[in-house]
Amino acid sequence: MSLIEKVVQTFMDPLVLFGFIAQFIFFLRFVVQWWESERKGESIIPPMFWYLSIFGTILILIYSIVRRDIVFSVASALNMLIYLRNIVLLKNPKKV
Repeated sequence: MSLIEKVVQTFMDPLVLFGFIAQFIFFLRFVVQWWESERKGESIIPPMFWYLSIFGTILILIYSIVRRDIVFSVASALNMLIYLRNIVLLKNPKKV
């Protein structure tokens, strides 16, 4: 089997496709952040950034568990705490 055939076969694996979709959703958070910052003319982090972070991380966590990758599983779980905390802060802003 040639290298090209091996690469094509790898990309046709449903789990690999799922992993790429998960990474793409996670990547979209940066696109959203960039778009909103450009639109407002200043660096901001819109709420959608955190929601995409959570959704992308859930998918990456599923992928890493299925692949039995302890490093990405633990990292994703810990990252989720930060993303969830930011959603809580958005929902319950501190009154000054």
